[in-house]
Amino acid sequence: MSVANPALPKVRLLVVDDEPAHMTALYHTFEDAGYDVTAFPLAALALEALRAQRFDLVLTDLQMPGMDGICFLRAAQEIDPNLVGIVMTGHGAIETAIEAMKAGALDYVLKPFKLSTIAPVLTRALEVRRLRLDVERLQQRLREHAAELEAVNKELEAFSYSVSHDLRAPLRAIRGFASILVESHSAQFPDEAQYLLNQITINAENMGQLIEHLLRFSQLSLQPLHKQPVKIAAMVREVLEELQKQENRREVNVCIGGLADAAGDPILLRQVLLNLLSNAFKFTRNAGRPEVKVDCQRQEQETIYSVCDNGAGFDMRQAGNLFHVFNRLHSAAEFEGTGVGLSLVQRIVHRHGGRIWAEGAVNQGATFYFSLPRVDESAADRPIGTHR
Repeated sequence: MSVANPALPKVRLLVVDDEPAHMTALYHTFEDAGYDVTAFPLAALALEALRAQRFDLVLTDLQMPGMDGICFLRAAQEIDPNLVGIVMTGHGAIETAIEAMKAGALDYVLKPFKLSTIAPVLTRALEVRRLRLDVERLQQRLREHAAELEAVNKELEAFSYSVSHDLRAPLRAIRGFASILVESHSAQFPDEAQYLLNQITINAENMGQLIEHLLRFSQLSLQPLHKQPVKIAAMVREVLEELQKQENRREVNVCIGGLADAAGDPILLRQVLLNLLSNAFKFTRNAGRPEVKVDCQRQEQETIYSVCDNGAGFDMRQAGNLFHVFNRLHSAAEFEGTGVGLSLVQRIVHRHGGRIWAEGAVNQGATFYFSLPRVDESAADRPIGTHR
C-alpha cells in the first residue's frame, strides 16, 4: 500500500466492520500507511462520529447487524454529501455491486482482499473527494457572486431612481425658470446678463442629455436581451435617413457595402448603429467633402461591421480611452457630446458576445469596428448602393 504524503494533511479514513479482528487489522494497516484512521464495529457509532467530525473516506462492510453497509452509506451521505464510500463484501454477485453503487458507493472490494489491491481504489476515491470539494467551493463562489450581482443590481436600480427623480426635478426647475426669464425679461437685461442666461440654458440642456445618457448606460446591464434576426442593411438605411434629416442640407456621401444579417436585440443594435453613424456625421462636419462608409467582413465565427469616415479622427495613442465613460478626445467647443455614447456601444456589443475597437489618425478620419457572432444567411456579398 502506498504511504500518504507527509507534507499533506493526513487523510481521515472511517472504517466500519462488525468483525473485530478484521476491523483491528484494517485500523493498524491504514494507520501505518499514514492515514488518520477511526474504526467502529457498528454503523450507528460511525454515524455519531460523522456528525461530530469530518472524514474524507469511508470503508464499510456490507453485511452488518442492525444497519447494513448500503443503509449506512445513505445515512452517511445525508450528513456529508461529499463523503466518498467504498463497500467491502464477501459476496461477489454483480447485483450486490450494483446495489452498493446505487446507494452512493464509489467502488466495492471483495473479501478477502489483499491490501495492495485496495490502495489504488482509495487513491481514486480520494481524488473524487477532492473533485467534489472543488465543485462545492466553486458553487459557493457562484452563489456569492450571484448575491454580489444582485446587490449591485439593486444599487443600480436605486441609482436610476435617484437620477430619474432627484436630479431631474431640480434641473427641470432651472430650465423652466431660465425659460421664463428669456421669454419675459430678457429685453431688460444687458448683453452680459443675456449671455450668462443663455449659458445657463445651454448647460442645463447639456446636463439633461448627460443624465439621460447616464441613466441609459446604468440600466443597460439590467435590460434583458430580446434576440431575433436583424436586417442590418435595412437598419442602417433607416438610421441614415434619420440623420440626413438632421443635417440641414449638408451633403454627406455615404456608401453602404454588402451588410450581413445578424442575430441580436434590434433596439440595442439600432442604438449601436445610431451612435457610430451619428459620430461619423458629427466628426466630418469640417471635412471639405464628407464621406462615410459602412461595410462588413464575414469570418468563420463572427461578422465584423465597420463604420469609416474621413473626419477629425483621433490620436491612436488615445485609442484605449475611447470607450471609457465621460472620456472625450475632442473639446466641447469643437464637437458636442457627453462622452457616454461609445461606452454604451461597447457594453451593448459585449452583451451580444462581440468586441469593438477603432483605428484612426488626427484629421485623417476614423474607422470603428464591432463584431457579432455570425449567423447563416443566403444573401450575396454585393454592394447595396449609395446614399446621398
